[in-house]
Amino acid sequence: MATVPQSPRTVSFSASNIMKTPTISSASKARIAAKTPTSGGGAASPKEWTLDSFEVGRALGKGKYGNVYLAREKESGVVVALKVIFKKQVDRHAIYDQLRDEVEIQSRLRHPGVLRLYGYFHDDKRVYLVLELATGGELYKRLQAEERFSEAQTARWIAQIADALRVVHENKVIHRDIKPENLLLDAEDNLKIADFGWSTIAKHKRKTFCGTLDYLAPEMLSDGVYDNRVDVWALGVLCYECLTGRAPFETSDSVDETHRNIINMTPRYPDDVHVSDEAKSLIAALLQKLPADRMTLEQVLTHPFVAKHAARERMLDAAAQ
Repeated sequence: MATVPQSPRTVSFSASNIMKTPTISSASKARIAAKTPTSGGGAASPKEWTLDSFEVGRALGKGKYGNVYLAREKESGVVVALKVIFKKQVDRHAIYDQLRDEVEIQSRLRHPGVLRLYGYFHDDKRVYLVLELATGGELYKRLQAEERFSEAQTARWIAQIADALRVVHENKVIHRDIKPENLLLDAEDNLKIADFGWSTIAKHKRKTFCGTLDYLAPEMLSDGVYDNRVDVWALGVLCYECLTGRAPFETSDSVDETHRNIINMTPRYPDDVHVSDEAKSLIAALLQKLPADRMTLEQVLTHPFVAKHAARERMLDAAAQ
């Protein structure tokens, strides 16, 4: 059993118990949200969290700056994910501003397709983020296991992320790192944007170079000036990878070759995978080299590839009732 150093109490949660955990009600979420300590000069909540407010279980994942643990909030009984970030790592890598932006952005976004950040607290050595638990794990691990997904499943997930990004962008936020590793699945197989570490609040175009190689938009590699349409490009890369099991511009040759492919090439499809014309049409519309030529997120939701599978899913749901 994994433990958090100096944790006052740890408990073990089995995977079967987690899957039996009831869906968190609005009332439970409200109780958790009400305990969120405010940042800046705002008034503190009636009772602020400490590590002793949680029963901490096994590790769910480990990262460069800290770890994520399964935890239960004692007062409400709600099971959450507790992200533990070491202050020493924050100082060493000079990511204080990045962490502050992550907390500020994720805590104010409200959408089913955005993993909820209920709140945060800290002690002398660590910062703790209290997050919604997504029991299905990373989309990346699911893709590794299944190699690629059906068009129906892909269309459903692309619609969910497009709708979530629409709200992200309405809040003047650019995510800048949409990829399978940063998307989590809940118990109902719904996809959620989960990591806002590279996100930024931007009302104007940006120049900061960041993200993941295979998902970088061409404008970020050429003139370096970009806006929230880099997320639209990443959605196209995601759609391609879900359907084929590989990124559209990846190469084993070199980083520079991948850069050139992103800037100059159009996607080619492997001979051993069938991709429908409708899916290719959506991907082509998202992976336009010029940001102004890219499909909007609203248009993604009405594209024939997405609309066809969404209509079929509604029909199946109606038949099951």
